[in-house]
Amino acid sequence: MNVKSIERNGSAATIVVEIDKDLMESGVNKAYLKARKQIMIPGFRKGKAPRKMIEAMYGAHVFYEDGLEEIFPEVYDFAVAKQEGLKAIGRPSLTDMQIGEDGGVTLTLTTEVYPEVTLGQYKGLEVEKAEATVTDEQVQSELDRMAQNVASTETVERAAEMGDTANIDFEGFDNGVPFEGGKGENFDLKLGSGQFVPGFEEQVVGMSAGEEKDIDITFPEDYHKDLAGKPVVFHVKLNKVTVTNVPEQDDEFAKDVSEFDTLEELKADIRAKALEQAQKQIDSAFENAAVEKAAENTTVDMPKALVENELDTQMERFAYQLQMSGYSMEQYAKMMGGDVSTMRNAFRPAAEKQAKISVTLEKIVEVEGLTATDEEIEEEFKSLAEQYQLEVDKVKEMVPMAELTGSLTTRKAVKVIVDSAVPVAPKAAEETTEA
Repeated sequence: MNVKSIERNGSAATIVVEIDKDLMESGVNKAYLKARKQIMIPGFRKGKAPRKMIEAMYGAHVFYEDGLEEIFPEVYDFAVAKQEGLKAIGRPSLTDMQIGEDGGVTLTLTTEVYPEVTLGQYKGLEVEKAEATVTDEQVQSELDRMAQNVASTETVERAAEMGDTANIDFEGFDNGVPFEGGKGENFDLKLGSGQFVPGFEEQVVGMSAGEEKDIDITFPEDYHKDLAGKPVVFHVKLNKVTVTNVPEQDDEFAKDVSEFDTLEELKADIRAKALEQAQKQIDSAFENAAVEKAAENTTVDMPKALVENELDTQMERFAYQLQMSGYSMEQYAKMMGGDVSTMRNAFRPAAEKQAKISVTLEKIVEVEGLTATDEEIEEEFKSLAEQYQLEVDKVKEMVPMAELTGSLTTRKAVKVIVDSAVPVAPKAAEETTEA
């Protein structure tokens, strides 16, 4: 083989490669041996027709296209993959094939290639960063949650009141006819929660266990179209009334729900943990914002193939999440009033942004000369093994070395950006201070 020429135009490249007769012949013969099983020629049993007979009937070059497929991995490796400075994205397209008199072939291949990336400022970037705070209301909300978790319930023999839980059977009627979705049994309704149609819970108040009652309700105008604005009747039976006993938040409560002896110690621990979590979220937001800003400063003619690859990744990830929830991509798209194509377009802006971030980080790895040491690689394999509860050797079989080292060096590129970034107060905070 011989690479005759390479012309690069932005994110595209055209490669002309000459394939000698012997290599082409090996591919054509493989294609013939595969195809002849399905070919019938008069005078020959199916699969037994000589190649020359088939070529005489269908054309001398009938097997050339399939023959090229047979040798294409070798052609790609020589003409594209191993060319210095030429990093193809995806599979090249064949735009021309010229067959010489000697049986050799000249191919013209076009492919999208990894783009020329020009970094802008990526060190010393000013990035907004909030200050981690925890309010008294947040602490109290956590205390209330903890109290609810250990609250007890008891059945009471009295009329239902707001705040009680009423266990009810109910059935709704529209002009005397039961309507779909209007029936329930042994349903626990927290009175005052607003869970049912306005006016329903208020009419359950005052009922006692064993009592039955018809409740008149008019559905809101913005309700389901079949019932919107309609007056209906619910027949309700109250089975029992229960109350929730929430413990008082004092030192005894603190001892019951934690390892602390006093409520103040518990509050301090809640505040410290909430502050730590808030700081993690702020640090993560700061990192993301710094990396995005560095990418915004990068100049690149982004190949469509890179965006499509990222889009494929995001769609696959989302499809997996849906699968875990029992839905397919098609079902979810239909629920959202579209189709998979509509969803793919919705993901496109995020894919374009992430693709630019990726090429920016790869360029920083190159410019900064970032590498992964043997020790770091080994530690990463161990970490993955622990995460997925597998043997280290098994992880090494599953995870390509290039992928792992790429992940490590990308993290180092992120660190270069973030460690040099300059935190500044968010604009809203500055405006509030000035006011």
